[in-house]
Amino acid sequence: MFPSVLLAALSVSAVVTVVTAVSSQAYTWKNVKIGGGGGFVPNIVFNPSQKGIAFARTDIGGAYKLKSDDSWTPLLDFADDARWNYWGVDAIATDPVDPNRLYLTTGMYTNSWDPNNGQILISTDQGKTFTPSSLPFKVGGNMPGRGMGERLAIDPNSHNILLFGARSGKGLWKSTDYGASWTQIKNFPSVGTYIPDPTDTSGYNSDIMGLSWVTFDTTSGSSGKATPRIFVGVANKGSDNVFVSNDAGSTWSAVAGQNNTFIPHKGVLSVAEKALYVSYSDGAGPYDGTSGSVWKYSIANSTWTDITPVSGGDLYFGFGGVAVDVQRPGTIMVAALNSWWPDGQIFRSTDGGATWTGLWAWESYPTLNRFYTYDDTLAPWIGPDRTITDLTMQIGWMMEGLSIDPFDSNHWLYGTGETIYGGHDLLKWDSGDTRNITLKSLADGVEETSVQGLISPPSGPHLISAIGDVDGFVHNDLDKAPSVSFSNPTYSSSSDIDYAGNKPSTIVRVGTTTDGSQGKQVAISSDSGTTWSQDYGAPDNVAGGKIAISADGDTILWKTSSNGIMVSQYTNPFSAVSSLPASAAIASDKRNNSIFYGADGSKFYVSTDGGKTFAAKGTLGTSTSPSKVIVHPNVTGDVWVSTDKGLFHSTNTGSSFTAISGVTQAWAIALGAPKIAGGYPALFAAANIGGVGYFRSDDAGANWVKINDAAHGFGSASANCLAADLRTYGR
Repeated sequence: MFPSVLLAALSVSAVVTVVTAVSSQAYTWKNVKIGGGGGFVPNIVFNPSQKGIAFARTDIGGAYKLKSDDSWTPLLDFADDARWNYWGVDAIATDPVDPNRLYLTTGMYTNSWDPNNGQILISTDQGKTFTPSSLPFKVGGNMPGRGMGERLAIDPNSHNILLFGARSGKGLWKSTDYGASWTQIKNFPSVGTYIPDPTDTSGYNSDIMGLSWVTFDTTSGSSGKATPRIFVGVANKGSDNVFVSNDAGSTWSAVAGQNNTFIPHKGVLSVAEKALYVSYSDGAGPYDGTSGSVWKYSIANSTWTDITPVSGGDLYFGFGGVAVDVQRPGTIMVAALNSWWPDGQIFRSTDGGATWTGLWAWESYPTLNRFYTYDDTLAPWIGPDRTITDLTMQIGWMMEGLSIDPFDSNHWLYGTGETIYGGHDLLKWDSGDTRNITLKSLADGVEETSVQGLISPPSGPHLISAIGDVDGFVHNDLDKAPSVSFSNPTYSSSSDIDYAGNKPSTIVRVGTTTDGSQGKQVAISSDSGTTWSQDYGAPDNVAGGKIAISADGDTILWKTSSNGIMVSQYTNPFSAVSSLPASAAIASDKRNNSIFYGADGSKFYVSTDGGKTFAAKGTLGTSTSPSKVIVHPNVTGDVWVSTDKGLFHSTNTGSSFTAISGVTQAWAIALGAPKIAGGYPALFAAANIGGVGYFRSDDAGANWVKINDAAHGFGSASANCLAADLRTYGR
């Protein structure tokens, strides 16, 4: 229980407001439907022994299980602030002996961005629940090379045995107790040598990629005994990179005759052919790839055959995803990594790689023959909403996950940097030049966008978002995928969004591209995000950060990513604001057009001249890092600030602040519709109030209820955005 004590102090200091014990309120949580995934899906894995079981892993959005209606169920929504790195899934394995068993290797980064070691998450109920098994090293679910794999594999003859190929020079690891404990196989010949960029001081591109994949040869051995033959791919370039053991991992050697020009990304076994198919690329992926190859290794003959689908000037990409049709020996598919122009490409062979056909082919430049019918019904914003003949990207990019259902040769799925595509008529591919399959967006239920900003204006659409990689959306219906994302201008990513308090249909957003290829990086809408125009007062090659628009919508305050804080009125050129620290959190008053706010360290700043100059006013206790400033939608000068030291409230335009008792740290905060008409807005906070969670107060912070539960942890509290609906109480 929190103490019920009221402390008074001078106006320049923080006053303490009493908080009583926090209870919980049951909430119904649903995804705001985007429908297309919205991010990279490194792999999709089918269970080989039970029909209808498949799983997908993502780099920042956790793992998902396929449902019979082609939609997906999230498995890791329970991951909370303490377990946020569960959402980075670097490998996945579904048990071929006991299909109820599922293993995920999780951890977000191997550099300093993630201070935690990784873990193997073990499920015995197909992902309904998990038990973590700690690893003594980090895992990189969102690191370079995350499309390679799978790094985690289950022995099909003795399924208590698992092998995992680690990053960062940590080598090959083994478990003999269903993943509960792990030991390093110290005599494995190589821990990997490839480093994408040794000069990268952040550590993101300067870590050793390590081992690429592990494949047990089910054509060797017998049930109940450890599989003798195991293949392992290693991220080496220019030296041996495919290794084999013929004695269940006791000894290892390089596979003779291999081509080590490129990095092996996938090693997929074709049992009927007794062959190993290996895709190679000249980079770690998932963004790069300018050359590569595909090889077939005959296990019976110990020979390699180059079966690369294209050569010469047609080979300007590497290869990622590999799939075999277990019902049709010799049928193999491989995906380009990355064909950025004129489109992504997937190749298919029905004769073991001797001949290939593509998903598209040139008719005559600039016309493409596309051998598919495009269907984006479930995510119409992905578009174009038709099968096209021009040079627009449609098939996808970053295609490292490619799978054919082992029980249905017509059913296939592949992951891209944005969605999951596939269909149920794959065998039509084999109809020669008249082939025409259905290529459909099949990521319904996979919601892994990187949300950077959210607003819920008092009128118009209920929710408007700024999103990494896919720009952002207007949601008039929270249960329906939007038909389009932002356009004209279109940004690769938007980093923030705001609305004008007195004119809520006036919206501003900010993009993140600094090379000039996407124009000015501030865009304004006067119709709630339906149409946009560039703010031509924005300086060239300046982008990112946070943004606030004045109450009447004529002035923009911009905390840029690298050029300090700037202000512009009437779309005139932006000018520097020297009186506000560059690291300050910013906001606009929602009623007074001249007032803007800033918070930096323990100081709170106010501008009364439209953001041109700021003066320090009240203090925020001993805060060192404010997170968010929000303002009452109807009352000038009623301001809330979340910081590393708690939550602070001012009712006098920031001249003094009250510290909310019991809130030891707060991140995202938002004000929504009041419980009683005319009452104080409901206050929502991602905060530490006797523990990190998500809370609502109906009385300005005096009392709180926790609104998330054990099934909804929402990952890293400090990384999330909040918006509260000003029209619907409690949302």
